Amino acid sequence: MLLEFRVRNYRSIRDEQSLSLVASKDPELGATHLIPTGLKTLPSAVRSAVVYGSNASGKTTLLFAMHYMRAVIAESATIVQPGQTYNIQPFKLDDAFVTEPSSFEVTFMFNGIRHQYAFELTPQRIVSESLLVYHSAKPTQWFSRHLKDDGETYQYEFSTYLTGSRKLWEKSTRANALFLSTAAQLNSEKLSPVFQWLVDNIVFIPAGAQIIHDLTTAMLNTDEGRTAVREFLLAADISIADIQAVPRKGFRQQVVFQLGGTPKSSQEESEFLVPIFHHTTPKGSAQFELHEESHGTQRLYGLAAPVLDILKRGSVMIIDELDSSLHPLLVRRLISMFHNPVLNKNGAQLIFSTHDTSLLDHTLFRRDQIWFVEKNDNQATQLYPLTDLSIRKHEAWERGYLAGRYGAVPFFGELPDFLNTLHPSPVRVEKQYFDPEID
Repeated sequence: MLLEFRVRNYRSIRDEQSLSLVASKDPELGATHLIPTGLKTLPSAVRSAVVYGSNASGKTTLLFAMHYMRAVIAESATIVQPGQTYNIQPFKLDDAFVTEPSSFEVTFMFNGIRHQYAFELTPQRIVSESLLVYHSAKPTQWFSRHLKDDGETYQYEFSTYLTGSRKLWEKSTRANALFLSTAAQLNSEKLSPVFQWLVDNIVFIPAGAQIIHDLTTAMLNTDEGRTAVREFLLAADISIADIQAVPRKGFRQQVVFQLGGTPKSSQEESEFLVPIFHHTTPKGSAQFELHEESHGTQRLYGLAAPVLDILKRGSVMIIDELDSSLHPLLVRRLISMFHNPVLNKNGAQLIFSTHDTSLLDHTLFRRDQIWFVEKNDNQATQLYPLTDLSIRKHEAWERGYLAGRYGAVPFFGELPDFLNTLHPSPVRVEKQYFDPEID
């Protein structure tokens, strides 16, 4: 499970910002909304966290930073080539930060043990990297790596806990690659599981992403998968009596690009699965293909496989603008799946951003699950939880947020006078858009 994420000097984030999923001591909704950690100092973590803020406040930047961190871990030792630079964007509105490295840190529970992994990087290289492991209340630093003053070589330190070919891993680690990733590729018995957890257990879905439906459709091939998808849609109150995958034949278009030549396109006949939805009413029944369903149903159908997989594996799902194309009640139902200990037996977590203020509800969230982002006078993103604010115990959160008591809302000034000249009179509008002869 994820306990905390920290990021500094990344896009609109200048100073270090911390998103914590460690639960407060408040017992409210504890039986459903909290996951036991097994730690005395941090006994519980929340199953979800929601981020609010006005447009361009930094919500997407915060969530994407977790995805970027995961991508660097996954690809630095394999996809990234020697000498290749990273597309990393520091905070550009402060000259002191433009040349500074961006930093990422994640604290998580793995195999019942708390881990804390961090690294700093510039476009050209990794500047520092470390891994702390809490076998007891006092952490052990398994390894650390720091760029020396010469700007080219690194100082490494290792713990005796980290067994294996440490010198080989050190020698094999490029300046633009992470030591963790390199050691994992070279089959480090200790570091490979840590690497794998970070790569496999953080799933990011950007706003407006076209979710691939094939993953959900593939689940329909088995009775277990078909039942899981059907029940997922039924749990969201989608009026579908049944669903099945039907094989269809069609043509796939392939385009081959050749250096110095003209792209060649070809078609080949292949068989693929098409989901068919069965609807039943007192007046009759009918079958619909996916493209005939509503856009909200299509999005929910696409989310079925990722969400079911996340719940099964106990992973972390990060969604930017969860409410996109989904009715607020469907969003509530989706959140409730993560809060349901029966459905979510393995401690999966949901982190998402939204503009839907109706979700600011005491029956849906605890105070320590609600976060806000806004920009300060330097246009730098600031992140803070609802628990930092002095509010009454049963205060109406939605009303308080929309009234601006919590910040993180857009500020509207007066409209410029010249805008008044852009609106035609009602008479002109009528003449412009309506034909009196037709009326």
